Parts: sequence; structure tokens; C-alpha cells
Amino acid sequence: MKTTTGAPVGDPAVGAPGAGPSPRRRLGLSEGALQTLLLFGFLVLVAAYFTSRDPDFLTSRNAVNILVNASVIGIVSLGQLFALVSGGFDLSVGGIVPLGGVGFALLVNADYGVLPAVVLVLAAGGVWGVVNGLLIAKARINPLIATLGTLSVTGGLALTLADGVQVPFVDVADGVLTRRQLFDVNNHVWIFLGLAVVVFLVLRYTSYGRQLYAVGGNKQAARLAGIRVDGVTVIVYVVSGALAALAGAVLASQLLTGSGTAGTNSGLQSITAVILGGAALSGGVGGVPGTVIGVLILGALANGMAILSVPSFYQTMATGAVLLVAVGISQFRSSRRAAS
Repeated sequence: MKTTTGAPVGDPAVGAPGAGPSPRRRLGLSEGALQTLLLFGFLVLVAAYFTSRDPDFLTSRNAVNILVNASVIGIVSLGQLFALVSGGFDLSVGGIVPLGGVGFALLVNADYGVLPAVVLVLAAGGVWGVVNGLLIAKARINPLIATLGTLSVTGGLALTLADGVQVPFVDVADGVLTRRQLFDVNNHVWIFLGLAVVVFLVLRYTSYGRQLYAVGGNKQAARLAGIRVDGVTVIVYVVSGALAALAGAVLASQLLTGSGTAGTNSGLQSITAVILGGAALSGGVGGVPGTVIGVLILGALANGMAILSVPSFYQTMATGAVLLVAVGISQFRSSRRAAS
């Protein structure tokens, strides 16, 4: 049976009886810390490769560009982390992101103001999260089917509200969410980093975080321990939906237009980033540091290929390849945990 923290019973760091301590134990690292360190090393290798091809890659200006472009999918990935830790995943973000973008554009054009528009967009994303959560927790529909269905509904609704076209901002000042202000860094980068800190604290230090890992590790055991599994599950998808809608508002601010097609690939990208960051498809494992590094790796790959003028369809292929590798590594880690 899995533990509530995602750490396996019989930690392989201890080693077999009579054997010396493992390299990880000798270094004084936990499994999660070692995994994050290795992931960071891979990010360094990616940066070194692209720098060898073009020295302009390793500049402060380009680093900010990577953060700017990665922060939108980073916000989505923080919500996706909740879903994967719980033992599910959320494909509907691919429809909620464009829906949030179109909704935000329509609201600011109707003179609601940026802050009220953001609040309403968050609420709308949360409502779709409730729908997902109830379908999964109460109707017992598989997360794949439930979120795939709401993906189609929300994606179609976004196109309907946009009337099949884009909804440009009437006043470009409404794009304040992505404006460069503090330390000449775009506001949405700070939003992403701030949310990452909040999610880290929630998962690491709150009772809800502990319950979430317990549910992802073993739902039946969590129920027997008195955890309200259905309530935990609904909150997971509320958070995921709200953050996806916020990412849509940020993306619309970046483009200065709401589009029913912008952000439709966020489901694939967010799942890739979170799994690459160490989460397991089986649930109960994952964390914010790995997820942030996973987002940065995807951002660095996209940025580096763009600098080298690699065609966009190759970039899509690279994302798919990274997902396959990440899933393979995740399955290998799960097998090792089960064997130990």
C-alpha cells in the first residue's frame, strides 16, 4: 500500500540488509530531492546545448523571454499537479483556457474592469471544475472520459462566444496582466511564481495537502482513515479549472485578444510538465519544485528551437516525445516503488 506522502514503504535508500548505504543516502538526499536535482541537471544540459548552437540563448533577456512564454502553461500546470497527485488528470483545461481568454476579453470590453473580470473568469473556471469533480467523484466517471467531455463543451463554448473569430481588446490598457512593471518583468511571471509558492505551502504544510496525497496514494485506505475523498476530489478540479481560466485571461492579455483556439494544447503541455517534474500517473506523487522545473524545460526547448528556426510542427513532435519519455520514467519509478 502506498503511503500518504508518495514515499514508498521500504525506501530503497535504506538498502538491503548487510549492504552499504545507497549513493542517495550517502549524499543525504531524499528521493524527491535527488529527483529534483537530476531534473535541474537536465535543464542545465538543455541550456548548454542551445547555448553551444547560439550564444544568445544564455542571456538574461532570453531567460526572461523563456519565463514570459512558460508562465501561462506554468499556471495551468500548477492546477494539473493537483489532479495528477489525486490520481486523475484534467484534459478539460484545453477548453477552459480559451474559454477564460474569450470571457475575459468580453468582460473588459464591456467595461467590467480588469480585476472584476479576473474574479468572474476564476469563478467560471471553478464552476467547470465543480462539474468535473462531481462527474468523477459522484457519478464515478473515469477522469479521462469526464474531462474529455467537458473539454469538448468548453472548447465549443469558447468558439461560440467568440462567434468563431477573435475578440480584440477595445482598450490595450486592459492587457495589464502581462505588462512589464516590477523589475521590468511581466506581471504574469510574478503571478505564476506567487501561485507556485502558495501551492507549495498548501501541499507541504496543510491538512488538505496531506489528504490529497493520501487520496492519490490509496483512495480506499483514505476513506477508511476518515478522509472525505469526494470532497477532496471536487476541490482538486475546482483549483485546476480556476487556474486554467486564469491562464486564459493571462494569454488573452498577452495577445490583446480573446481567441477560441488559443491555449487548446495546454492539456498536453501541462500533463507533460507535471509528469516530467516527477508526478506519477498512479497518483500520490508530485510536487511544485519538479513541476516548475518541468515547465522551464518545456519553455527552454520551445525557445531554443525557435531561436534555431526549427519549424513549429517539429516543436509539437518534441513535446510529444518528451511526454512519452516522462511517462516511461514515471512508470519505471512506480515499478521500483512497488518492488521495494
